[in-house]
Parts: sequence; structure tokens; C-alpha cells
Amino acid sequence: MALIAGTSTCVMALSDGPRPVPGVWGPYLGAVLPGLWLAEAGQSATGALLDHIIAWHGAGGVPEADMHRRICTRIDELRAVEGPHLAGRLHVLPDFHGNRSPLADPRAVGVVSGLTLDASFDSLCRLYFRTCVGIALGIRHIVDALDAGGFRIDTLHVAGGHLKNPLLMELYADAAGCTVVASAAEDAVLLGSAMVAATAAGLHPDLGAAATAMDQGGDTRAPDPAAAQRFDVDYGIFLAMHAQRREIDAMSD
Repeated sequence: MALIAGTSTCVMALSDGPRPVPGVWGPYLGAVLPGLWLAEAGQSATGALLDHIIAWHGAGGVPEADMHRRICTRIDELRAVEGPHLAGRLHVLPDFHGNRSPLADPRAVGVVSGLTLDASFDSLCRLYFRTCVGIALGIRHIVDALDAGGFRIDTLHVAGGHLKNPLLMELYADAAGCTVVASAAEDAVLLGSAMVAATAAGLHPDLGAAATAMDQGGDTRAPDPAAAQRFDVDYGIFLAMHAQRREIDAMSD
């Protein structure tokens, strides 16, 4: 189990013993719950990246909430006509602000492969969709690194701004291959802070009891088995693009 929080995506995994993983912060004893070790990984500025894609594209305009909703609605329409693997030749490495985990490379840059001269709104929707796929594959990359370090992550509990993006919620499940639990709280991060405060104020005997009492439930989404094969192909391309970027960087130095 891991927690995804914030629009600079942070993945937090807990264990009963220290499990150091290259490219992952920690392990920290008791940072979240007494007696448990925290490993913290993440992607930098993923929410800002989606805003950037909108502002960068000529058909995008201002990257406000209404524009994100309009794009996601159009993506659903395009997938209904063209199939779920929309824009399958378009691939995005989302490291526009470096790679925090699992590569720990602040010099990493974003890569887009498969652009054409199409400058329509639909081309923006395709690029936005494939950027979301790249972000979700980045989570899979982190989960794979954590699992290689001794974790066994099959469930992602999501909090923060990305909860408001249904496309990302879908892709976190399907592209990362994990069950996704989305809190029903208006702001799950603030709810967690309230649980800590309630424990400190003596309203509950410990943080576990506070979490149980104050939990507001949520929705659970299992990965779609029919999507696994196409995202396995995407993930292979994602890893190949990382390797190709390293090769190009070495040639450029």
C-alpha cells in the first residue's frame, strides 16, 4: 500500500523495518506512524506540467479548472470513437522539472515523441492524455523501484489535487496496475492534519483511532485487466525513452 499526495506527486510507503531504496528519500522511523518506517518518493510539478501543456499548446488558452474539465471531456469523446489507446504513437516523458524518483536526477528533462503539425484543440487533448499516461507510468516506475527494494505495493491511496482529475485516477489504476482508493473528503490532506491535531488534543487515544473515527470513506477503482497489455507496451517505450535520453545526454556532454 502507498499514498499519493499533492500536485507534485509524492508516493509514501510504510514498512515495519527500514527498506532503503535508491532514488527514494528515507527510510524515516516514526515520521508518519509510530514504529513504522517511511519511504518517500515523488515526481516534481506534475500538476504544473499539465498546466504547462495547456499553456504551451496554441489551442490551449488559460490552464484553469474549466479548461482541464473541457479537455478531459473531449478525451472521453475521442476515446469512444478512436478506441482507448488514443494517440498511441505519441509518448511523453514527464520529467520537465527533473526526475525526483526513482532516478534522483535533477538534470533530467522532458521528452515528447510523435508530434505532428496538427495544432487543433483535439491535438491538445491527445497530448494532454498522453502526458497523463506518462505521469501514471512514472508512478509505475516508482512502484517498481519500491517493490525491488522489498515493498509489495498493490494499492494506492490518493490525496491532494490530482483527485479532481478523473483521467489521472483512471490511469493510476490501469497504467500503474494498482487498486486506487480515492478519498471522499473535500481535502484529504487537511483531513489527515485534523486527525493528527485531534490526537494531540487528546480527543482520540492514538492516530490509528483518530483515523478510524474521522475517516470519510471513498471510492475504490481496480485496474482494468483489458488495459494491462497496452500499458505494458507503453511502459516498455517509457523505459526505452529514459535510456535514449541518457544516451543523447552522454553524446551532448
